[in-house]
Amino acid sequence: MKTKLTALAVTTALVAPAAMAQEMTIVSWGGAYSKSQLRAYHEPYTAKTGVSIINDDSSAEAVAKLRAMDEAGNVTWDVVDVVAADAIRLCDEGLAMEIDADTMLAAAPDGTSASEDFGDLLVSDCFIPQIVYSTTFGYRTDLVGDTAPTEICAVFDTDAYPGKRSLEKRPINNMEWALLCDGVAKSDVYDVLATPEGQDQALAKLDTIKDDVIWWSAGADTPQLLADGEVIMGSTYNGRLFSVIEEQKQPVAMLWDAQVFDLDGWIIPAGLSDERKAQALDYIMFATDTQRLADQAKYISYGPARKSSAPLVGKHADMGIDMAPHMPTDPENAKNTFLYNYEFWADYRDDIDAKFQAWLAK
Repeated sequence: MKTKLTALAVTTALVAPAAMAQEMTIVSWGGAYSKSQLRAYHEPYTAKTGVSIINDDSSAEAVAKLRAMDEAGNVTWDVVDVVAADAIRLCDEGLAMEIDADTMLAAAPDGTSASEDFGDLLVSDCFIPQIVYSTTFGYRTDLVGDTAPTEICAVFDTDAYPGKRSLEKRPINNMEWALLCDGVAKSDVYDVLATPEGQDQALAKLDTIKDDVIWWSAGADTPQLLADGEVIMGSTYNGRLFSVIEEQKQPVAMLWDAQVFDLDGWIIPAGLSDERKAQALDYIMFATDTQRLADQAKYISYGPARKSSAPLVGKHADMGIDMAPHMPTDPENAKNTFLYNYEFWADYRDDIDAKFQAWLAK
């Protein structure tokens, strides 16, 4: 690995800035999240370099699309935002470039190496961490009656909270919540989910609310469904809920119980030309430095992945409110968290996906 990385660093160093591509396609998740990247990363980078950035909101389909591009021998993306489990899969399949954090990423302002600054969040040789986020629930405060939900299992209680729910159209998180609400201890969830019987148990629990679910594919869907009053509660990323609550002032509140912690970050696709590879690495060096990661937290309530960025998180750039209490890592919000097992999903995703989609189709 070191030989490959050293050769890559040398290759990159030999590509002069003038020879870099002047246009990049950066893939992300859309909505409030992409807007936060636009303001914190893309616009400053374009102002500095003159490189124009094309935004693509296809991150939810990144693995399948990169597989297809690789097979066709035509990779059209330059930098891709993915969750950690997908980064591990792409790296294992040779579809993402290996990154040497200490030569390809910026050190902290005090000289601390990038590898030490990111620490345990460097979960793959190909993954450049960006944020800590959670998937959790929002609910309509005007539709839940006199007793607002405080526990995750309210999602499965259609007697106390009648109405539609929105859940992501994939097994991740839904299967874990189902098992928790079917009596499985938090520490046993992934052991149970690794068995066919455990998978059937989770799907059986989801069956109890299947007729009341609107399935979503894009992170912006649940906030819109909540804003329109089409669902009483729904899952999405905590930053999307922050936007609908604080920016749009909708009658929505957070249900932090059993929020699922996860990592999100960048990969650079394998197979880029030297010119495009150099441009991607230049962008990554810029966008993941200490200040830039802290800057993103001015626009959306996700925790920056670098230790050195955390003290720089301050107030929202437009609203002026303190962002720290809106982070998933805030002690008040993190009283009962569920730690997402990205290694489990990297190993089991394809098989459980197939089983979940077959269940959906019934």
